[in-house]
Amino acid sequence: MPTIIMLHIFSSLLAKLSLPKLHQFGARLGRILFFISSGSAAVQRRNLLQSQLVSTDITAVLKANAEESGKSLIETLAIWQKSDDALLDLVKQVHGWQHITAALEAKKGLIFLTPHMGCFEITSIYYGAKLPITILYRPAKLKWLQNLMNVGRARPGVTLAEANTQGVRKLMQALKRGEAIGILPDQIPAEGEGEWAPFFGKPAYTMTLASKLAVKTGATVIMAFGERLADGEGYTIHLTLVESIATSTLLNQAIEKQIAQKPEQYLWSYNRWKQRRHAIKQ
Repeated sequence: MPTIIMLHIFSSLLAKLSLPKLHQFGARLGRILFFISSGSAAVQRRNLLQSQLVSTDITAVLKANAEESGKSLIETLAIWQKSDDALLDLVKQVHGWQHITAALEAKKGLIFLTPHMGCFEITSIYYGAKLPITILYRPAKLKWLQNLMNVGRARPGVTLAEANTQGVRKLMQALKRGEAIGILPDQIPAEGEGEWAPFFGKPAYTMTLASKLAVKTGATVIMAFGERLADGEGYTIHLTLVESIATSTLLNQAIEKQIAQKPEQYLWSYNRWKQRRHAIKQ
């Protein structure tokens, strides 16, 4: 209980800060964590090398990525406590809204894919302020954190769907109504809910749900990326039409293409390959 109270107080204090201050704080925290957490830093380096997206000084990119990861942590805690109006003011530009207009006219639903990149929290909040969206989520391993997450994400227009049978039913119902759903496509699925597919040239256990929903409903698939602008100026939301995610390989290729646009803002410390030994056995 004391931990919950302290976290609520901390996030409430963060919510009072401006975005430049939040990002300054986050960048410093990211640098500190990078130097004191050798295990996480090693995963970050190994994953970035595996991607082969960096042809220059990898040390500089790693430091920049550590800062972006720190910003992500701090801004997320603040976002969960900030008002809708304050958050919407942070979105400076949106590129690709025409894809949403076309999808709504098709009336087959819309699947947003939002990898662990940039500010992925802002994308659903922005869309939910305009049109209904149902977001798939996996409960936090730390149970005391779940309530804060749910309250922070369940905004007007945003419905949460837990990653279980009932949650998948909610997603299907939303698509049938011609509405939007949101999925973190690079989240490692539970056993039996994915299949092995190459991700930057190495097998990664990849969710099959997004592909199945796209094939079954014919919904439009759009990659959503909330780019974190420099100096805490705000966010630019990029909406990119994805031709097909009919297979897990195509899904991963779409994610790779998105990450390549701004690799320093991807969460490389999130190890998508951590279960690779099982793929080798298969």
